[in-house]
Amino acid sequence: MANPCVEPPTHKPNDIHDISQESLRVGCKLLVEKIMGPNDVQYRKAEILSIRKLEGSVQSEYYVHYVEFNKRLDEWVDGSRLDLSKGVEFPKTKKAKPSTPGVQETSGRGRRPSKLSGAGPGRKRKLSMQSVGQNEDAAQSSASLMRDKPEETTETYDGEDKRRDSIQPETFSKEMEIEKLRTSGSMTQCVNEVARVKNLNRIQMGKYEIEGWYFSPYPPQFAHAELIYICEFCLCYFLSLKIYSRHRSKCELLHPPGNEIYRHEDISFFEIDGRKQKTYCRNLSLLSKLFLDHKTLYYDVDPFLFYIMTKNDEHGAHIIGYFSKEKESLEEYNLACILTLPQYQRMGFGKLLISFSYELSKIEGKIGSPEKPLSDLGLLSYRAYWAETIIELLIEFKGETTLHDISAATSITVQDVMHTLQSIDSLKYYHGQHIICLSEKVVNNYYRSKSKQRRSIEPSFLSWKPPVFTSAQLKYL
Repeated sequence: MANPCVEPPTHKPNDIHDISQESLRVGCKLLVEKIMGPNDVQYRKAEILSIRKLEGSVQSEYYVHYVEFNKRLDEWVDGSRLDLSKGVEFPKTKKAKPSTPGVQETSGRGRRPSKLSGAGPGRKRKLSMQSVGQNEDAAQSSASLMRDKPEETTETYDGEDKRRDSIQPETFSKEMEIEKLRTSGSMTQCVNEVARVKNLNRIQMGKYEIEGWYFSPYPPQFAHAELIYICEFCLCYFLSLKIYSRHRSKCELLHPPGNEIYRHEDISFFEIDGRKQKTYCRNLSLLSKLFLDHKTLYYDVDPFLFYIMTKNDEHGAHIIGYFSKEKESLEEYNLACILTLPQYQRMGFGKLLISFSYELSKIEGKIGSPEKPLSDLGLLSYRAYWAETIIELLIEFKGETTLHDISAATSITVQDVMHTLQSIDSLKYYHGQHIICLSEKVVNNYYRSKSKQRRSIEPSFLSWKPPVFTSAQLKYL
């Protein structure tokens, strides 16, 4: 595929020979060397999202987003990977609108831009964030729980209007404020602006070295660190290998700090109450935010239960992934957030997590569905699980059935059942009524997929009773 073309610059500097790295600024688009593989290097059009000086050097690093590529591939590059010879597209300067004396500035439908309407019918509830502290105690005050983040919503914090009134326009710099939020780990932030630039490059968990995908609000001393060491049992994080090694010699955990409710072969599930294990759950949420872009961090973990999936060996129970669910969900969601760590993806563990969440719903006698929106990878996993579960039921079933019967047998909501049947083109209209018809292609794909599966949840190995919480334990709701 041909590289995206670059339009000639329309703003100063106009002469291509006058363009230098010093003249680049946020918003510029140019060709950047992208490493596609071990021996595959291509130049792709990219937009500069942030610029920073290298420590002890006059050179700069550039955080770029490759046009038409997923955001998780954004990265910091040095000046040697920029191609200025093909031209640079500079951002257009916005002209200031003339203001009319005596007229109050408004935005949208007559609302003040500094105000944000609160929770109301049909809207997700919002929660003000708290600032991250220092060292390990920072985990206590870090925002931690992953919740839905509508892309078109901009979050603000309490007292923002008062602070804006006290700030003089000539001393306020939006660029400086955003950079401060990116590097300070503050939870009081505009997510759509700040989360554009990831602040951790790589982490090491056990024997795996993993590249971060997105921004996660770790404490300020961890911002832009080359490598972060994370204990795979307690999930505490460290800057130094020496400090990490000292911690590992003293850390007594060999499995997540909760009740083991399932064990089959080398796979276990642990149930953790966010109210009892706050530090672990907050560390888990900080880690998860590195790989989830569609979620917002919330401060309180008390309203949630966490189910951690581990792979067991002689060294302990190593975390593979997890999902969380509300203790009391008004919308009857059976899952709030789900993640399989990158080193265990494309191995079938995502479906295993989803299957386990529905096994819990069956024991509770409830019909459930995950919170929306789902991530791109999460949506693919759910669609595959729904299709496989429904097709398996229909192949083994003989006689007449309805969408409600399928929902009751699988604990999948009627709406999810209907959307799944429509996606595989199995819901037909015939002689004045809707019928379910599985094509030969759908059946063949099911058997082909079934032959590749290696793991599944065995309900007989699940030892769990739905937890019951008193009104005093749910007083945070």
